[in-house]
Amino acid sequence: MESGDESPHSTVGNVNFQGQLSGLHCAHRMSDWVKDTLDELADESCWSYQAGGVLAAEPASLAALALAAHGRLAAAARACERLKHLQAANGSVGITADQATPCWPTGWAVLAWLAADRGRADAAYRDNMQLAIGSILALHGRTSENSGDMGHDARLDGWPWVDGTHPWCEPTAINLLALKASGHGDHPRAREAVAMLIDRLLPDGGCNYGNTSVLGQVLRPHVEPTGLVLTALAGEADPSGRIERSLNYLKQAVCVTAGGVSLAYGLFGLTAHGRRPADAVGWLAAPARQTQTYRSSPLRKALLALAAAEPCPLITA
Repeated sequence: MESGDESPHSTVGNVNFQGQLSGLHCAHRMSDWVKDTLDELADESCWSYQAGGVLAAEPASLAALALAAHGRLAAAARACERLKHLQAANGSVGITADQATPCWPTGWAVLAWLAADRGRADAAYRDNMQLAIGSILALHGRTSENSGDMGHDARLDGWPWVDGTHPWCEPTAINLLALKASGHGDHPRAREAVAMLIDRLLPDGGCNYGNTSVLGQVLRPHVEPTGLVLTALAGEADPSGRIERSLNYLKQAVCVTAGGVSLAYGLFGLTAHGRRPADAVGWLAAPARQTQTYRSSPLRKALLALAAAEPCPLITA
């Protein structure tokens, strides 16, 4: 549980049943916190992991996505302009200006540029996106022959956190989302990434961060990687049934998960498959209120605002 988080299930229940709030009033409260959060995210000081810190690709990209999703296109464009300064000559986007590698945030930058360009005639970030897609396709994880010690198919390629290492679920999901959103969903790398992510889902549903079992021990699922992976797998066929079992896990887990990052990613995954809970709006309100009472990371705020958006620009299926 994140510091200061409440269970959205219990908190929202108290608000709904003790206060007998109408749906209209809840929506009004929701729009208030979204507006306040977007006002913060429009400030360059929030395009970092800490308010006022150095520009960082992941929080800047997610801020741009949240701003664009709620119609704040001018503010989103400002964040996207700053992202251009983090792009290397080969198209990759590093973590900060001082840390050009590893370049796992590249997919986030692509998604941000796409969202900011949507509806614009000039396609201001087309060249940046094309360069970034080229760098994504050029980067491979380190595959290997299968081993009885590991439960997943190590021959399937995806994307690593760090160049030259084994592919992991989250960077693979981020780059798969970027490829799908940019019209490269049928590329062989995207198709292999789909196969890899389905293979990394746990037999009973959900996923860990990259492995399914180690030395015969099945690992535990976690909400955040499960939500992100399921978002990337929207629209994909799965005869194995692992996607469906993972959706069932996520639906149960997100009801009791602490608000914040995990809740946002869980809602992304459910929404991508048409399973968004009817009371998701109320669940998001509880952690949003907490951002006003203790120092909260800009990244967390961006994720909450993005999870409140319908439609969500992460979801392309």
